[in-house]
Amino acid sequence: QVQLVESGGGLVQAGGSLRLSCVASGRTFSGDGVGWFRQAPGMERDFVAGISWSSGITVYADSAKGRFTIFRDNAKNTVLLQMNSLKPEDTAVYSCAANPGGGIHYTPRAYDYWGQGTQVTVSS
Repeated sequence: QVQLVESGGGLVQAGGSLRLSCVASGRTFSGDGVGWFRQAPGMERDFVAGISWSSGITVYADSAKGRFTIFRDNAKNTVLLQMNSLKPEDTAVYSCAANPGGGIHYTPRAYDYWGQGTQVTVSS
């Protein structure tokens, strides 16, 4: 059974940092495109950042550029999202997703596997 499990969320003050982790079990990320998405209450799920596991190419939403960094740990089959200079508007449930086709897509429906999400709350 394929599972993606996120961790690292929490409550942080504005300007603070968090590092989110996404670990896959039941499969490896080899060849995948892996994305981080976020969804605030009453809002649609939005793309935050993505990485091609094979090439290491990364893509960021405008809201994440310069503040967030997505990277991979091959040995641990893990994709991480380092979030710095957090703002209250970053508050959301953050989920990781894997696309076995390898591409990085802005649309959630391009991804086959999803984690349950981890809550990130940024206080002002």
